[in-house]
Amino acid sequence: MAPPELPVVDAFPVVGKIPTVDSDPKKGYVTFLAGNGDYVKGVVGLAKGLRKVKSAYPLVVAILPDVPEDHRELLRSQGCIVREIEPIYPPSNQIQFAMAYYVINYSKLRIWNFLEYSKMVYLDADIQVYENIDHLLDTPDGYFYAVMDCFCEKTWSHSPQYSIGYCQQCPDKVTWPAEMGSPPPLYFNAGFFVYEPNKITYENLLETLKITPPTPFAEQDFLNMFFNPIYKPIPPVYNLVLAMLWRHPENIHLEETKVVHYCAAGSKPWRYTGKEDNMDREDIKVLVKKWWDVYDDESLDFKAEEEEKFSKPSILASMPDQPAVAYIPAPSAA
Repeated sequence: MAPPELPVVDAFPVVGKIPTVDSDPKKGYVTFLAGNGDYVKGVVGLAKGLRKVKSAYPLVVAILPDVPEDHRELLRSQGCIVREIEPIYPPSNQIQFAMAYYVINYSKLRIWNFLEYSKMVYLDADIQVYENIDHLLDTPDGYFYAVMDCFCEKTWSHSPQYSIGYCQQCPDKVTWPAEMGSPPPLYFNAGFFVYEPNKITYENLLETLKITPPTPFAEQDFLNMFFNPIYKPIPPVYNLVLAMLWRHPENIHLEETKVVHYCAAGSKPWRYTGKEDNMDREDIKVLVKKWWDVYDDESLDFKAEEEEKFSKPSILASMPDQPAVAYIPAPSAA
């Protein structure tokens, strides 16, 4: 059964800006890091990837207190802005119901309090950027931009839409049954999104979390429910979730892909063995090698004396007002 809908909070959405001292508010990229594991390699790779595509904006790394000092120094040496945040723990019913390894991700909500930035692109640490996407920071204000997710993987087996084979990525394959009511709203992957830091929104997120019904995918479900009123889909070239390669190949054109999300089991380049399901595919091998080519390129290491500012491509030239993909109402996390 689907969880109850999230109560609408009167103060949301907030699209106004919090005043800043800087007359030219900053923009930037932000990622999240916790613990002393190997995800730091992903962040280093991301920093080098943004440098390779000549991004004009910095990479901010929101880190939890448990990130060791040597990892922090490594990130600073790669030109990252390291910013420690306090963890956010959801209500106990969330922890019990959500998949355990997702619970720490509620701490990502802290990035809405980075008020010195007017707009940011959030990227998970297992993402790599292969083309300049600075134009996303010029999108119209007041909206939450992200790529629609896929519901064909077994991790969605708890949902009625999975049981009937319904997915928003292939809406014509299975029609949503009338007896199940209206199709659920569009649902995005929260590993990549464009958002606006805002004090009132930040406080509203924390307050709303306290009354949120339990859901399987932790902060991703929460963000989908919270930002549903202002969510705008962007094309999958901005967040290629690797399972799309075998679930919906008709929707994917690798030569046009700007951002790759190595979130499929076994696909993390720094852990890759090729032994997990689908990991022996040639396209996966190509994408893993592509990540390592960036990570191993010493010419992309940060050099403060060579830091440059690059011009941003026009959003009109790089991103259509209406994405070519046909976006229709689709399942929520249920």
